[in-house]
Amino acid sequence: MIIDISQEVFGCRVFPGDPQPERRIMNSMDKGDMYNLTGLSMCAHNGTHTDAPYHFINDGKTIEQIDLSVFVGDCYVARREGELTADDVVNIMESARAVDAAKRILIAGKAVVTAEAARAFSQSGIILIGNESQTVGPEDAPKDVHLILLGAGIVLLEGIDLTSVQEGRYFLSAAPLKLGGSDGAPCRAYLMT
Repeated sequence: MIIDISQEVFGCRVFPGDPQPERRIMNSMDKGDMYNLTGLSMCAHNGTHTDAPYHFINDGKTIEQIDLSVFVGDCYVARREGELTADDVVNIMESARAVDAAKRILIAGKAVVTAEAARAFSQSGIILIGNESQTVGPEDAPKDVHLILLGAGIVLLEGIDLTSVQEGRYFLSAAPLKLGGSDGAPCRAYLMT
């Protein structure tokens, strides 16, 4: 079974201060044009998207420099609420290791990765962490968490929709658009059982 965990782009949630994606009808068969053509305007971090290290680290890797294998493979979905602690990370990683899916962690629910949790994740051997919020850290102060995770080479997958997803092991595909030199990119993320 395939489970779409992406937001629809034009109606998606956006991080405060980021532009809302806009759709422009450039050509329309209803208006006599030969074909339909859509233009769009958005930032690289709208909707379901990935963060490259370059997002917060000026000499960090840009999105096209990250190996695609990071975004595709087994993952573990953990359901949590509130601010994550180091103990939460230990519990999540134990569950993920028990099902041999400890490289990519997706957190369902209204969870916030704190700096303490980010440090624990950075020492756990993961290569990707995802969450439902538009930012992996606290919305009012995301920098420290981003620096810890991205500095450890952990790629971020933000703005996913895990509303109907149960805890457990899945196969993730969340390859970003190849936006050369970019700090992030939108993606169509899905899970397979």
